[in-house]
Amino acid sequence: MNALVATNRNFKLAARLLGLDSKLEKSLLIPFREIKVECTIPKDDGTLASFVGFRVQHDNARGPMKGGIRYHPEVDPDEVNALAQLMTWKTAVANIPYGGAKGGIGCNPGELSVSELERLTRVFTQKIHDLIGIHTDVPAPDMGTGPQTMAWILDEYSKFHGYSPAVVTGKPIDLGGSLGRDAATGQGVLFATEALLNEHGKTISGQRFVIQGFGNVGAWAAQLISEQGGKIVAISDITGAIKNSKGIDIPSLLKHAKEHKGVKGFHGGDSIDPKSILVEDCDILIPAALGGVINRENANDIKAKFIIEAANHPTDPEADEILSKKGVVILPDIYANSGGVTVSYFEWVQNIQGFMWDEKKVNCELKNYMTKGFKDVKEMCKTHDCDLRMGAFTLGVNRVARATVLRGWEA
Repeated sequence: MNALVATNRNFKLAARLLGLDSKLEKSLLIPFREIKVECTIPKDDGTLASFVGFRVQHDNARGPMKGGIRYHPEVDPDEVNALAQLMTWKTAVANIPYGGAKGGIGCNPGELSVSELERLTRVFTQKIHDLIGIHTDVPAPDMGTGPQTMAWILDEYSKFHGYSPAVVTGKPIDLGGSLGRDAATGQGVLFATEALLNEHGKTISGQRFVIQGFGNVGAWAAQLISEQGGKIVAISDITGAIKNSKGIDIPSLLKHAKEHKGVKGFHGGDSIDPKSILVEDCDILIPAALGGVINRENANDIKAKFIIEAANHPTDPEADEILSKKGVVILPDIYANSGGVTVSYFEWVQNIQGFMWDEKKVNCELKNYMTKGFKDVKEMCKTHDCDLRMGAFTLGVNRVARATVLRGWEA
């Protein structure tokens, strides 16, 4: 099931539980604006190349729209729509004053030189500069983009609007980026896991973890969990997968992955088939890679008691049903991986105030938001007698619906 169908399905279930009227429900689903622009740049060899850039701005009832910009050859409009909508509910669950957006450029960043990427980013910014802004829409990095991309957007935007560091987040520290932003999603996953285990009278220490994905989120989650005494028994990435029932030495693995561009060939564990990673024996499974990886084919074989969704949309609705019958507790993505957007919010706040925080304050505030977020989700679970996913969706949808009605926007 694709991401848009699954997101719409969850939204409709939440709307039904909340008893929203059909007109309001329909208006909450329709994106505020969809932008599509042609970006033509001279390549290094002097030839011209054209790319399609786009931005879906989903909802701004609770504040400026917020979401990543990805550079990827197969940018699917449906997926971008789903991710923009997901950002609307995610920011509402985190209780930060934003709505959702998502965008990108259909290109293969690996095939472009740094100067070509810079020209492409600047042309894209020229085309959309009057549709984004500090109080309108605040982009951030996503697949294939990073702090340098944000620096180029900031510079190009500032040519039109004066120096505006708050127009993007995920910037380099030297240009007003926030300390703790790099680790934020992984740090949020740690705090979310702690909140969930606490509810069940457990702590991270001594639990056995399996992590799928060793990019930014997976690597930070692994490092922080192992520092708290969690035992990581298997990890995979695009290069391969490794397993060690005594626990993988994470600092050594991080060093190996940096040197060899992945986990493959690491000597502190046995090599296993990456396809089997999700069904390895463990207490807590953390999918931190792609969407749709837990489906009806493998759901029955999952041995974990808890699943923490660090990736976007890793569990298909069919798998959701199978797992809930087995008594597996799933902490949904719109809460579990909201640490990144929460620290993006802190970065925006620091830029607007012109006053930067130290890393300790960033992490302390993030912990407060994640802990409070979990309590709010649990309240909705009690009110509507539902699982954590529906608890999070009803919480997010309800906050956006209330803001929409209060602003007099309902149809």
